[in-house]
Amino acid sequence: MFTREQAEALFRKYNKSESLYHHALCVEAVMRAFARELGEDEDYWGLVGFLHDIDWEMFPEEHCRKAPQLLNEIGADDDFIHAVCSHGWGLVTDVEPQKEMEKILYAVDELTGLVYATALMRPEKMNGMSVKSVKKKWSSKSFAAGVNRDVIEKGSELAGIPREHLIEVTIQALSDIAPSIGL
Repeated sequence: MFTREQAEALFRKYNKSESLYHHALCVEAVMRAFARELGEDEDYWGLVGFLHDIDWEMFPEEHCRKAPQLLNEIGADDDFIHAVCSHGWGLVTDVEPQKEMEKILYAVDELTGLVYATALMRPEKMNGMSVKSVKKKWSSKSFAAGVNRDVIEKGSELAGIPREHLIEVTIQALSDIAPSIGL
């Protein structure tokens, strides 16, 4: 298995955007939180979250299809590659999320964007954010219009995790890393 440092180097090789880096940190933190909650391998889940958009910046037209080639550079195994590619199911790939980790990744990828956008609108950022405040923003389709709420719902159903719990864990995970993501 490769290290977090190798993952960071690979990410930086193919992605220069600080906002995409922050997104990778957000998804990593949430995946680690769910791994902890479920008694799974926190490092593995975190790395999947961190590298899920490895091909997004340089190869947006090949998103989730170029990822296997890039992930092979650090020796990612087939399960890892499948997990990364499955987050684009129904959007840019037909790789379906099958394992619990993949279903959670599918849901929280979009959800982290909504929670992050909600934090940006608040003077206190992540401090004291509630599920209720995120749900209020959820209802406003013009707010964070790029966030695909249908994907979050579908991921919630696939994983069998109530949307409120997904939001709660996401808020806590992003609160824990707020300084490193500009919040």
